[in-house]
Amino acid sequence: MAQIAARFVAARRRGEVLAEFPGTIPCDLETAYWVQDLAIAQWPDRLVGWKVGYIAPERRDGSGDDRLLGPMFARALWHATGDILPVPVFAGGFAAIEAEYVLQLAVDAPAGKLDWTPEEAAALPATLWLGVEIASSPLATINALGPCAVVSDFGNHNGLVLGPQIRDWQRLDEASLRAETWIDGVHVGSGGAGRLPGGLRAAYAFALTRSARRGRPLKAGELIATGNATGIHEIRVGQRARVRFLGLADIECEARPALPSPADGEQGA
Repeated sequence: MAQIAARFVAARRRGEVLAEFPGTIPCDLETAYWVQDLAIAQWPDRLVGWKVGYIAPERRDGSGDDRLLGPMFARALWHATGDILPVPVFAGGFAAIEAEYVLQLAVDAPAGKLDWTPEEAAALPATLWLGVEIASSPLATINALGPCAVVSDFGNHNGLVLGPQIRDWQRLDEASLRAETWIDGVHVGSGGAGRLPGGLRAAYAFALTRSARRGRPLKAGELIATGNATGIHEIRVGQRARVRFLGLADIECEARPALPSPADGEQGA
């Protein structure tokens, strides 16, 4: 397991791709999270939150988890400025962009609470932001290999663009939160918060539960990207994406090749 983590971390730091999964794919999610924890310990950056990904029913294991987590780091968190933002992807690996609704905890989750319902999660104060996830991995086949492979490589996450805050989100009908995505001017997906199975609160509850069970209870300030709201849209280096959150804001970005990291671990774009 340590070798898998080391190979993924090395590839990410060098901006390189992997021809195949670096070892035997973990047999279950618990083992995959062990690999992820080893990789987080080697990654020279500060953890700032988690992306949530959905697991199709036919790909779930004995844990019963219907979602998965991947870490987000400080140097791969960018704020939308209204301009086209360059974002790093692994050329020759997997690369996609995803419209996201992003929760940010206002308080620490209670220590020792290992199970959360959506209703309990809704009562834990959090703000809501618009965002775009950069889903990218050195391994081109990462998604095809299944959730244990995805979890092993940071949840196939390579950055988050954070947009404006949505005020009073708890009072909104989630069906009113709509989004559309274009790549190079071609419409590739529509959806919104209502596209997420169980909605925002179900994703929030999962992140709280799985993090607590890993011994990483969520803390005030941590971010949770709740899941792809218009689909997983593959993108190539040089292509531009625009996500329109209807009635709220547009976020635009351009895929650039991930560069070798400087000595301090900062990833270039």
